[in-house]
Amino acid sequence: MARSRGVYWCRANSPTEHGVCWLSWNLTGLSGRLSVSSEAITEDTLLGGKVSLFQPKAGFRAGTDSVLLAASLADLSLKGGQIAEFGCGAGGALFPAMYHLPDASFTGVERDVDMLALAARNAAENSVSERLKLVEADIQTVARVNENQFDLVFSNPPYFEAGKIAGPGRGKEGAYVEEVTLDDWLKAMLFVAKPRAHIVLIHRAAELARILARLDRQAGEITVMPIRPYPGAEANRILVSARKGLRSGRVRLLAGLDIYQAKGGANTDRAEAALLGKSLNWV
Repeated sequence: MARSRGVYWCRANSPTEHGVCWLSWNLTGLSGRLSVSSEAITEDTLLGGKVSLFQPKAGFRAGTDSVLLAASLADLSLKGGQIAEFGCGAGGALFPAMYHLPDASFTGVERDVDMLALAARNAAENSVSERLKLVEADIQTVARVNENQFDLVFSNPPYFEAGKIAGPGRGKEGAYVEEVTLDDWLKAMLFVAKPRAHIVLIHRAAELARILARLDRQAGEITVMPIRPYPGAEANRILVSARKGLRSGRVRLLAGLDIYQAKGGANTDRAEAALLGKSLNWV
């Protein structure tokens, strides 16, 4: 794919635009900050080859959760606007989201400089650098200086509370184990969203009670899409959408999505379509 001239990179520690310092780096400068060797990186594709992704060989790797999260955004009737992802990593959900929403501008927030350097490389590889800003910061730092800034905020937060699981493996701790509680993560997402804007996340189904406890206080039009491995199985993932500040509208629990037609079987048509780049409707 064609290379673009660079991507915006910043550390959230200097008050300029909306309290965040946007520093323009060229691609060479960003790649120079990558401390992971080329042997530890794989070049992959998502959405049936529509998105290219350089990502670590070990540690967190983009998969079905990232792709489904991105696919669910296209059904929110958002035209253009400013969109943020909290914890964007190398861009496993970010770049599919940019594919689904080609008229929007994006901000990816990530504290791991190696992942951000990979995200910058992926932005150039996918020719989307000019509508992407990358912020090197933790989410709470970004939230403090960006109240009511974004038309949509999405995330795939860490799935486990500290001490609740055995070590997830080298390179996976930051992506799998909470250092910021889920409640604080949701509060930060809501804080930076504009009034009435959507926030969307994917998480373990077991955490639905914790998610609803926060959203019920600060959001409305809450919609939950269960994701099951196959028909008849318990949901192990949920997609959740809510709108900041609304106090009306019932909580909707959808029929949900089955990934496989049967245990060990082929993908369902709906799951396969989303994995290949189609929108995932909230039904």
